[in-house]
Amino acid sequence: MLFFSFFKTLLNHSLTIELKNDLILTGTLKSVDQYLNIKLDDISVADELKYPHLSSVKNVFIRGSVVRYVYLPTGEVDRGLLEDASRR
Repeated sequence: MLFFSFFKTLLNHSLTIELKNDLILTGTLKSVDQYLNIKLDDISVADELKYPHLSSVKNVFIRGSVVRYVYLPTGEVDRGLLEDASRR
C-alpha cells in the first residue's frame, strides 16, 4: 500500500516508465490502482523508430507486472512523506 499511496500523490504529473520489454514511455499519470496498474495520457515513446506503431497512440493502460522502472522528476517527489511512510 505504500507505493500505491505514493503514486496517488503524483496524479497529473509527468512520469517516465520503462517496461520489461525495453519500451520507454513518458506521459501524464492519470490513474493508478492497488496492483500498480498505471494509466498514462499524452504519451510519447523514447525510440519511435523502433516502435513506429505507437506514434499515433495517445493514452495507455500498463499492467503493473510489466513495469521495470518508474522514473520520477525529483522536484515532484515529497521525500519527507515517503521516508515517514517507509519507517512504519
